[in-house]
Amino acid sequence: MTHNIRRNLRGKAVRLLGWTALAAFSTGAIAQTVADQQVPDTSLNIPANLQIFGKLDPNVRKPTAIVNDTVITGTDVDQRLALTVFNNGGRTPPPDQIDEFKLQILRQLIDETLEIQEAKSAEITVTQAELDQSEAGLAKRFNMTVPQLRVALRKAGSSERSLRRAIEGELAWSRYLRRKIEPFVNVGDEEVSAIQKRIEASRGTEEYNLKEIYLSANDANRAQVFAKAKQIIGEIQKAQQPFELFARNYSEASTRGVGGDLGWIRLVTLPQPLAEATQQMQVGQIAGPIETPGGFSILYLTDKRTIGAADPRDAKLSLKQLTVAFPAGTTQAQASARAATFAKTVQSIQGCGTVEKIAAGIGAEVVDNDSIRIRDLPAPLQEILLKMQVGQATPPFGSPTEGVRALVLCGRDDPQASVVPGAAQIQGQLEQQRVNLRAQSKLRDLRRDAVIEYR
Repeated sequence: MTHNIRRNLRGKAVRLLGWTALAAFSTGAIAQTVADQQVPDTSLNIPANLQIFGKLDPNVRKPTAIVNDTVITGTDVDQRLALTVFNNGGRTPPPDQIDEFKLQILRQLIDETLEIQEAKSAEITVTQAELDQSEAGLAKRFNMTVPQLRVALRKAGSSERSLRRAIEGELAWSRYLRRKIEPFVNVGDEEVSAIQKRIEASRGTEEYNLKEIYLSANDANRAQVFAKAKQIIGEIQKAQQPFELFARNYSEASTRGVGGDLGWIRLVTLPQPLAEATQQMQVGQIAGPIETPGGFSILYLTDKRTIGAADPRDAKLSLKQLTVAFPAGTTQAQASARAATFAKTVQSIQGCGTVEKIAAGIGAEVVDNDSIRIRDLPAPLQEILLKMQVGQATPPFGSPTEGVRALVLCGRDDPQASVVPGAAQIQGQLEQQRVNLRAQSKLRDLRRDAVIEYR
């Protein structure tokens, strides 16, 4: 749930809409990748042959802290981690990575505490009625009542308190930004007009939506870092945790705070090894480790498009979903046999008009889904549906625990060619981008000024 709840303005800093990302490039912004890892000149006067006196391992400590007199306990960390697992469908981190995830959760809770404290100092508070309303809305999205959601959270090892704290953090920080930062952000008409012209001139250019994990390396540790990158890729491919979680825990690029999200970018903004790898990738694919002069990158291509052209993945589909649930204790062999029977039956479907009758014959549940965008579906299903004709069904998919499913295509509304966004849209996106940057700067100041005691 933190994955959804913590979508505050900090989290959106790099998740710009495509046109704004293009505008940022047009005005000189370049996506940060390996350049982050180059050692900058500083005024710290650090000796080249430095020696560490004493021992300190920041990863070996109890996940407990006091932030400006506000206590964050180990229970708080455990319950927020359980909340994250609950939101990810119960997928728990690998046992050997639990401590790393807890430290990441602790950092998130520290930031959240600082945000709430700063909002209160500006006389911004979130009322109990507002928390109740947000909790009810969240329960509705999970198709639960509020009492059912609270029971589910407790069974998952979390609590209502942890959930409401996350909601309070999001609401308080968002209101703080609206009151203290947004009024002082302006975008001129000439700037908007120039961006519109550059967008129009860029029609036909390919854009890629990428996420990245970057690991720095030198001649001495290159082999070890390469092996670590291979290990990370292996864990990602198990699909037990989202790519973003690995990026937040392992990436050394500045984008680690937003799950490695580089946003919509063009190949010319990337180092050549990354550009060449990206050009060969399919949507949903992971590539790496890709060697660069400063280390290794792991790339995840979430989407791609042509500026100004209609994207087939924006087509809206009318679908019927057939589902056959498996009884508890179903083995892999039993599930495979049942799926084979289901697949043979699905192949006999001839148009959506026969779906209910066929479903009744095999005891399948039918659910109608309208206006589903292809791009909102998992990558393997996207590729299948892009090639399907109305009336056809997908191959069966599912698992022994969740049953077997198939989608029948009943209609398709193809997208229209995109147009240059209006001035108001560009202005709003640029203003949001600048608010995000100032919000990041403010949070850095809060961290720098905070009194944080680790226990």
